[in-house]
Amino acid sequence: MIKIHGVLDLNPLISKEHLGYILVTMKRRPSMRLVILSFCAGILLFLMHRAALLMTFNFPPRFENEGERENFGLPKPSSPYQTIACDRTHPRSDICSVYAQTILHQNSSIFFVDSPNVPNSTEKLHPYPRKWEKDVIAAVNELTITTKTPKMPLNCEVEHEAPALVFSTGGYTGNLYHDFNDGIIPLFVTSLHLPEPPILVITNFHNWWLTKYADLLIHITPHQVLNLDNETRTHCFPSATFGLLIHGELLVDPALTPKQQSIYHFSRLLNESYTPHYYVPPPPKPSRPRLVLIVREGTRTILNQDEVVKTMEETGFDVELFKPTRTTELRKAYAVLNQSHAMVGVHGAALTQFLFMRPGSVFIQVVPLGTDWASEEYYGEPARRLGLDYLGYKITVGESSLVNKYERDDLILKDPRSVVKKGWFNTKNIYLERQDVNINVVRFRRYLSFAYVRAKRFMVHQG
Repeated sequence: MIKIHGVLDLNPLISKEHLGYILVTMKRRPSMRLVILSFCAGILLFLMHRAALLMTFNFPPRFENEGERENFGLPKPSSPYQTIACDRTHPRSDICSVYAQTILHQNSSIFFVDSPNVPNSTEKLHPYPRKWEKDVIAAVNELTITTKTPKMPLNCEVEHEAPALVFSTGGYTGNLYHDFNDGIIPLFVTSLHLPEPPILVITNFHNWWLTKYADLLIHITPHQVLNLDNETRTHCFPSATFGLLIHGELLVDPALTPKQQSIYHFSRLLNESYTPHYYVPPPPKPSRPRLVLIVREGTRTILNQDEVVKTMEETGFDVELFKPTRTTELRKAYAVLNQSHAMVGVHGAALTQFLFMRPGSVFIQVVPLGTDWASEEYYGEPARRLGLDYLGYKITVGESSLVNKYERDDLILKDPRSVVKKGWFNTKNIYLERQDVNINVVRFRRYLSFAYVRAKRFMVHQG
């Protein structure tokens, strides 16, 4: 693998075999040297552009050093007299573990630790993995864990044999990307570190969330979920963990899991959760790979969608339009994407459903102006980690609806990176909420032709 640390994995661009072929060609065919050098210059310019994006965008904090990565997991007590252990060094989330009986007092957010022979200590935390976003974390309920003796004796009305895992479904929950990135994947990761399936105790609880993800949750734990905000009984647990471990954007890092589990293990969990399908997409036309086009409404829509679909069909695809909403059942979405050979969509939360695709299938993300870094960080890189054949179609100024709202020499069109650098508000207000795309089908056809070859090969080998 050819890699420049922190900038770009070159594996999708050029393999060792291709590099060897290039060197041999330059030696044997001097006439091709100029062409090959131009190709290499193009890659260099791409790398420089990618590095500039990483340096200018205000992205979430990372680990300070490799030692911090190696030691990251559930916190352990430093002495036999310590029953509450907390790790607040992670840049995204605070984690606390209790190694003694933990009592959830009814109608409160206080957890008492039954450990009479240890010094009094109290810890507070917001159990949601975006602690660097102060406005977001302020809206997440704060929990208290204490070894102090309660004023009134607490009797266990419900005594559990399984440990508690306490977290929040507040914050950005409701946005599909954040549902997985800040909730489901960290929940999966944290559960890997526990000795047995936990009882999920959720604050900022939403009934719709439990309904939507019930098929998946039952494969993480068989126990009934507790709504912390509406619990009227006193519960006792043998131990408890507060907060969720998070590795990165849609990431399961094998270096940070007990048995080197990766995103492929999470993909297997999805397959177990949503197979068999009650919804079966219509079979593709003979010898034509199925391409799913994610349809958006409101913002970042494809203004010339009919023309784009026609071009896809002319390229050789059997096209299926899929317009997911907040109420779309994940089992149906999984069936649509898992049985496809390619997916195309404009940058946005709905693209999170690439997680439902099979490794080796093709994913084209249409990248609007001003979204280069986010498109790569949130979808491009995670898709490649899952083994998808990823292509980013970066639109030109002429393909953006912003060209009808601003002068051509306006920085919003001329230099989106400098506008994005001024803060998230500009990205959100201008490039995400006020932009649609009008795809140049002549230019886009080249991407589709490349995708067709890959998708057809995938269909032949995988069905």
